[in-house]
Amino acid sequence: MNPKIKAIIVEDEPLARSGLESYVKEVEFLELCALCENAMEANNAINTCEPDLMFLDIQMPRLTGIDFLKTLKNPPMVIFTTAYPNYALQGFELDVVDYLVKPYPFDRFLKAVNKARDLHVLKNRETSAEGESANYIFVKTSSKLERVVLEDILFVEAMENYVIIHTNRQKLITMMTMKSIEETLPVKKFIRIHKSYIVNKDKINSIEGNEIRMGETKLPIARNRKQEVMDQIIPRPLS
Repeated sequence: MNPKIKAIIVEDEPLARSGLESYVKEVEFLELCALCENAMEANNAINTCEPDLMFLDIQMPRLTGIDFLKTLKNPPMVIFTTAYPNYALQGFELDVVDYLVKPYPFDRFLKAVNKARDLHVLKNRETSAEGESANYIFVKTSSKLERVVLEDILFVEAMENYVIIHTNRQKLITMMTMKSIEETLPVKKFIRIHKSYIVNKDKINSIEGNEIRMGETKLPIARNRKQEVMDQIIPRPLS
C-alpha cells in the first residue's frame, strides 16, 4: 500500500480555503496537515509537517504564491489554485503539477490530485530502487506506467506542459515535469544542459561551441550551464 500524500492548503480567502479543505477530505489518499492563510504560515507549515503536496493560491497579500514558491529550495509538489488564468505559463515554468482556475469542480480537482499521486508513486518507486542500482525507471504515459531502460534513453525534451523521452526505439510522451524527471534520473548518468533538455552522458558524441551532438541530433547548451556541463563531461587531470 502506498503511503498517504501529506498536503497543505495555502489560501487567503476563507470560503475558498474551506471549499478546498472539503475536497481534500473526500480523497482517501490525501492527508491534510495544515491550513494556511498566507505565505509566512505556509513557510512554517512546510518546516513542521514536511508536506508532499501544496495547494497554493497565487494572489495573496505581501507575497504572491509564485514569489513564495521561488523562495523554496526543495518545494513539495504544487498545484496552483487561482482565479487568474493568465499565470498558467509561469506556473508550468516552475514545474507545478497542475493549475486549477476557480471555481473548479470536484472532477477537475480529482484529476489534478491523481496526477500528483502518480508522480508521488514514481518518486517513491525510484527512491526504493536506488539501493538496488536499478537500471530502469517507470514513467506515466497516457494510460499506463511504462518501464524505460536507462541505457536506451538518448535525451529528454520539454514540450509545453509535457515531456518527451527519446530512446533508441521510440519517443515516449509523459505528463511529468522536467523537474520531476530530472529528480528521477540518476545524476551520474544524466545531465541537464538546457531548460528544455536532459541528456544521457554516455550518448554524447561531441561538443562544439554551445552544442552537443548525439548522432545526427544537435542540442543546445544553455550559456549558464556550459561550465557545469564541461566539468561533468571532461575528467579532471590527476594531481
